[in-house]
Amino acid sequence: MANTFSLILVLATLFTGLIWALDRFVWAPKRQLKIDAAAANAGDQVDVKTLETVAPQPSWIESTSSMFPVIALIMVFRSFVYEPFQIPSGSMMPTLLIGDFILVEKFAYGLRDPVFRHKLIETSEPERGDVVVFKYPPQPNIDYIKRVVGMPGDTVRYSADKQICIAPKGTTDCNVVPLSNMTDSEFTQNMTRLVKFNEKLGDVDHQILVNPLKRDRTLAYQPRPGITEWVVPEGEYFMMGDNRDNSADSRYWGFVPEANLVGKAVAIWISFEFERSADSVLPSWIPTDVRFNRIGSIN
Repeated sequence: MANTFSLILVLATLFTGLIWALDRFVWAPKRQLKIDAAAANAGDQVDVKTLETVAPQPSWIESTSSMFPVIALIMVFRSFVYEPFQIPSGSMMPTLLIGDFILVEKFAYGLRDPVFRHKLIETSEPERGDVVVFKYPPQPNIDYIKRVVGMPGDTVRYSADKQICIAPKGTTDCNVVPLSNMTDSEFTQNMTRLVKFNEKLGDVDHQILVNPLKRDRTLAYQPRPGITEWVVPEGEYFMMGDNRDNSADSRYWGFVPEANLVGKAVAIWISFEFERSADSVLPSWIPTDVRFNRIGSIN
């Protein structure tokens, strides 16, 4: 869907830009020649407004040309600067909630063309702990959002007590990612209250959720079912959701190639509450509240 919209936006920019250019450099001069000829024949007997009716600008050309700078600005901003996304699932709770609308920095990991996504300019690379939007490897037309856990060359282990251990590239020492400040959260899953921890990945302090009663589905892990250790290939990343027991991530479908990266999630610009009582008559897509307290940067 995102690629389809990008293609439509690019085509609209090219079409309106072509009409604008043809009018400015071809059609408008021809209209002016007709007006000048009519003015020469009429002398001073006809005013300017009357002369303009001799060769008027067609309304469709005027409308299309006026749309070009607006569409071009939207295309450039959305493709190379910031793009808005909506959070549709709870896999990144408590960092991101359903109904959060986020801004993604498109230039964070390189500038890419908006249709074929070829990298045009190198900028920087993801860092451990970044919250990243990327193309879901099994279905690249779908956008996913997760947190970077494993860097290229890392060995990542996920233990039965739901702690991450990382051996950086070139080392054999596995460093346990520290968890602290265990508290009950306000979130539940299947009537079980989720436990909240503080976690530090790289330089990023953030919170995660764990279901104390749920065992990991290690038999669904990829690429080796039942194996809880992964060696991240060069040029790829290991991603995990902050809602550790309710996230389809690299544990289950594998690594994210660098070419799939869309950008870094940097801020929540608005957040809507969609929960409602069972007897509510409002359609499910209509928000019931605005969560102004969630507006701001993302950790």
